[in-house]
Amino acid sequence: MSDEKKFAGYICTGCGIGDRLDPSQLESIATREGKMQSCKQHEMLCNSEGVQMIRDDIANDAVTHVMIAACSRRAKVEAFNFTDVALTRANLREGVIWVRPDADEHQETTQEMADDYVRMACAELRSMSKPASSGEQQLNKTIMVVGGGITGMTAAIEAAAAGYPAHIIEKSGALGGQAADYIKSIPTRSPYSEPQDTGVAAMIASIEANDLITVHLNSTVAKTAGAPGRFSVDIATESGAVVTETFGAIIQATGFNLYDPSGLMQFGYSSSPDIITNGELEKLVKASNGGPIKRPSDGKEVKAVAFVQNVGQSSTEKGQLSYHSGIGDLIAIKQAMYFKAQNGDCDTTILFNNLRTPGAAGEDFYRAGQEKMVTFSKGEVSEVVAGDSLEVKFKDLILDEETSMQADLVVLDVGMMPNSGPDPYAVPMVIDEDAEKTEEAEVKAPTVTVDSILNLDYRQGTDLPHLKNGFTDSHFICFPYETRRTGIYAAGPLRRPMDMRQAQDDAAGAAMKAIQAAENAGKGMAAHPRAGDLSFPKFRMDGCTQCKRCTVECPFGAINEDEKGYPMFNESRCRRCGTCMGACPVRVISFENYSVETVNQQIKNVEVPEEFDEKPRILVLACENDAYPALDQAAMNGVEINPWARVIPVRCLGSVSLSWITDSLNSGYDGIVLMGCAKGDDYQCHFVRGSAMAHERMGKVGDTLSSLNLEPERVVVYEVAITDVERAPKLINDMAETVEKIGLSPFKF
Repeated sequence: MSDEKKFAGYICTGCGIGDRLDPSQLESIATREGKMQSCKQHEMLCNSEGVQMIRDDIANDAVTHVMIAACSRRAKVEAFNFTDVALTRANLREGVIWVRPDADEHQETTQEMADDYVRMACAELRSMSKPASSGEQQLNKTIMVVGGGITGMTAAIEAAAAGYPAHIIEKSGALGGQAADYIKSIPTRSPYSEPQDTGVAAMIASIEANDLITVHLNSTVAKTAGAPGRFSVDIATESGAVVTETFGAIIQATGFNLYDPSGLMQFGYSSSPDIITNGELEKLVKASNGGPIKRPSDGKEVKAVAFVQNVGQSSTEKGQLSYHSGIGDLIAIKQAMYFKAQNGDCDTTILFNNLRTPGAAGEDFYRAGQEKMVTFSKGEVSEVVAGDSLEVKFKDLILDEETSMQADLVVLDVGMMPNSGPDPYAVPMVIDEDAEKTEEAEVKAPTVTVDSILNLDYRQGTDLPHLKNGFTDSHFICFPYETRRTGIYAAGPLRRPMDMRQAQDDAAGAAMKAIQAAENAGKGMAAHPRAGDLSFPKFRMDGCTQCKRCTVECPFGAINEDEKGYPMFNESRCRRCGTCMGACPVRVISFENYSVETVNQQIKNVEVPEEFDEKPRILVLACENDAYPALDQAAMNGVEINPWARVIPVRCLGSVSLSWITDSLNSGYDGIVLMGCAKGDDYQCHFVRGSAMAHERMGKVGDTLSSLNLEPERVVVYEVAITDVERAPKLINDMAETVEKIGLSPFKF
């Protein structure tokens, strides 16, 4: 097969492009300046005839590189899905004609924008290679599920139903998890008047009868090595035996633990066996075997029970939970019904300060509790005093008075805490700016008391990173179930507090993502959000300084180090964000279809007018996940963008090389706008830390600007959401006003 490259350009004249622009001029630029060996126009390039024209050229004329000048690269992705060539697109519709007024006085600048976008696309294409799989992959359809509770069992059943074998690794001697101790569950079906069967027994029977599901009881994960498509896992049993299995993807479904109220002295948990948690009540009721529920201290039948809600939750006090588990009040209603069903006329009171009944059961289940004569009292409990009977002191928030009640049993509503492994990023990772060798650059592992669950053989730590409050990092907007370890998905209360129905839904979603990850890994393709991308990072070893920035800054643990300290990239773990590329100070990391050079060539091939032309140039580097879509949507809404702007989509702001900034300024650009996703605890960056790291790196640009005697206002970094349809173009227009105020760059040629 020939390695000769053949470049072809295609210009669409549909959607008003041919009416607003001069296609012949664009074609001339593509062939003369862009060095396309051929360039064709078509009145509707995305229709079957236009697409077939491109396919015929690829098949018959050995075209290897395709430049399409038409609509945004986010539009018509299925029509222009030419996977057998290197492909780039010039955005003439959303990026030019839809953001510029259709008036004669604007024709010149509108055409200049289009000319530049064609130049940029051609220059990018000349620096690209067709991405190809590394060839190391083979499909492994087996899914490992860590945890045999409701979530884990559901994930395994869902995977098997899709034809994917599953292994369940369960630490205890039986499946079912905490739900195995539950008598009933919160109802999920109308009329929501009674607790329903948990379904645990049926699920266990289904798993035992399924040939595609293998169960490892009394087992833990001793070591997880490898990557998506080829995870190698050592499974250890209580006896010390170890078996090694390989998996395509992993689901962690290790559930939750209940908050220990021992430290909350006012509730007297440690002072009496008759003050118990809601989890302990399930075991107590189960022991009654359908008869009267008896208190632990003396076996006396419970005649009065008080449920104290929101214990140690929604608190700013040290050692308590800052969040609320959300389902504790529904659980209390369910458990109050146990007493009404088994203990006759038992006085059953739920003391709450803010009753929450979310979900399908909601109001109906609450009213069903009222109809069963469960008393709901809005009160703030100050103390539980132990004695022959228990005295619950509380402030009645309706009557605004201090009062108390007697009870045989007190049930504390304690919150759900994730059963996570140690957070590998519990200690901030810091690289010494001046460190030349590895010892100075090493990051000390955090001191933790939590046992590892996955025992990952990763440079970046043994377990899944946390978001906050110990819950596994899995952003609910941008990537549900995704974690920072590619091919490993979190599901159930490990991600957030949830009930059994929600956990089952969560498990089904995680199973779907795990299947997708296994399939993509088998083809050498990236996972979300660049699903299908065949490119992966490569580096020039002879230029590497072993600074370890790429290793430390990779948000996904995709880079280890070899015995000599050089980076060792793992394409199956890689999300293709390019953060390593942006981190590298010597520019030795690149992808076939995205590199320092592909962007640099776009920057250099913008025609920067001379100073006397009084036509500024503003470079916009826009995240392809949020900012670029926001600009597209703005164009659809007819929002104008200043004609001096030239927008380049980047995979993530974390991939931005400082060289792009300095080269742009030296080339005479008058302003630079960087648009990335929201950072911080509530980040929306699809690549987790990319936006935050870009902000940190851009903090150094001020020194560069000072050394060049340029105003700091010329380079700005913004957090932009996909919904910022009005704001995103305004930020660009604001830069144009700033340039007009401070003047053109003194570096104009």
